[in-house]
Amino acid sequence: DKLFQGALVASLSIPWGETKADSDRGGYHLVWTRDLVQSATALLATGQTGTPLRALIWLAAIQRRDGSFPQNSWLNGTAYWSGLQLDQIAAPILLAWRLYKQGVAIGLFDPRVMIQRAAAYLILQGPVTGQDRWEENAGYSPSTLATVIAGLVCVAEACNEQRNTKLADFILVYADWLAAHIEEWTVTRQGDLVEGFPRHYIRINPTDPDAPDSHADPNTTMIQLANGGGLHPARNVVGGDFLHLVRLGIRSANDPIVCDSIEVIDRVLKHDLPRGPGWRRYNHDGYGQKDDGRAFDGTGAGRCWPILTGERGHYELAAGRDPLPFIKSLENFANQGGMISEQLWDAEDLQNGNMKRGSATGAAMPLCWSHAEYISLVRSRHDGVCFDRVEPAFQRYVVNPVQSRHEIWSLRHPLRRISRGKILRIILAAEGSIVWSTDDWASTNRSDTTHESGLNLFFADFPTAEWPAGSAFTFTSFWKRDQRWEGRNWQVSVQ
Repeated sequence: DKLFQGALVASLSIPWGETKADSDRGGYHLVWTRDLVQSATALLATGQTGTPLRALIWLAAIQRRDGSFPQNSWLNGTAYWSGLQLDQIAAPILLAWRLYKQGVAIGLFDPRVMIQRAAAYLILQGPVTGQDRWEENAGYSPSTLATVIAGLVCVAEACNEQRNTKLADFILVYADWLAAHIEEWTVTRQGDLVEGFPRHYIRINPTDPDAPDSHADPNTTMIQLANGGGLHPARNVVGGDFLHLVRLGIRSANDPIVCDSIEVIDRVLKHDLPRGPGWRRYNHDGYGQKDDGRAFDGTGAGRCWPILTGERGHYELAAGRDPLPFIKSLENFANQGGMISEQLWDAEDLQNGNMKRGSATGAAMPLCWSHAEYISLVRSRHDGVCFDRVEPAFQRYVVNPVQSRHEIWSLRHPLRRISRGKILRIILAAEGSIVWSTDDWASTNRSDTTHESGLNLFFADFPTAEWPAGSAFTFTSFWKRDQRWEGRNWQVSVQ
């Protein structure tokens, strides 16, 4: 936008706009943080720096005091929808990191305040996201976790370069904890979709965002899908979201679970279209053109998305293969004007001629995210490595994997059990004294929290190696500023 420079909308179109009344103010002519970062990153991949920098400054201007960003907003920054998506909190950190690594001069603008606020929010509110990247379900999402981990590693690297190793170490403890639990939270070992492949990533492990289950089992949880998709075992709903773990450098392309998951999504979601391969977002998806060609009206059938072809191309590059066929596919998906759509018709041609296999549906066109995916893939092939890969994360979790020594407890994510030998870290938003016992209050102990000033968070560590197996760590908090007791106890079993 020329007035609010740096504000990049998702699309100038309204999906199935022919069915919308003038009173419907929604559509894709809004700014989504995730889509903006995708577009700005693609421009950066072409060598442009002005618009990506202005985009970062615009994001800093609309960031809330708690470190969060709106789900989407108008060009002037006024929030429109109110969903919470943790990947959209982490995405601006990645943009700031990429600008820095490209050597872009930022003038008087200092992004450290923005990225540290965002990091504090991610630590306090994670790891459960209120919405996944498709804005439909809450829970443990592999793509969200990948983005959050990569973003936190970027903040830690920035702190290290400023010689603030204490803050960097604090952030990395949390990132390492997330990385250590990815499979526990998002991998099933009881999948029924493809015979011989019961172990694979699921689309999302659902849990109530207001009262998250800190030990939600991906083998048993049930997911209610949006847009009429129905209720299903979460273990049997898959998507390509886990590919972000490879793209951003959190997991190896050759990781056995990743390879098994590739096999599953190819058999469940892949469609061989006349112009190249396509993938649907997930099975039972209801966001798309109806089977008879009518417009999506709250229910429909989710179709193939060109961006998923690009994401698969990035995976193929990470796995050591040439992504050129996927680049060509994206080019073939474009219409005569060079525009790439949000979705492609992946069924047979309709007799009335309004839907042809491999051509655009009535969804958004052009979709900036689709174009950004194409540009980023072209640049990635040129470089021989994914342009989005966060090198410090790749070194930390793939090349020389670190082991997490901590388990993290927060009010947002209260653990009920930990393994003996881990360090239990309690993280709070306010200063407190932790009063605790491991012998059912026969004796009590008091531990004051330490202030991490860079994030304005408070924490206390409790080594468990000397505690008896089977014991219970029971605790409460006295809040110093308010001079009051919490009024309840929490308990963590030591196993």
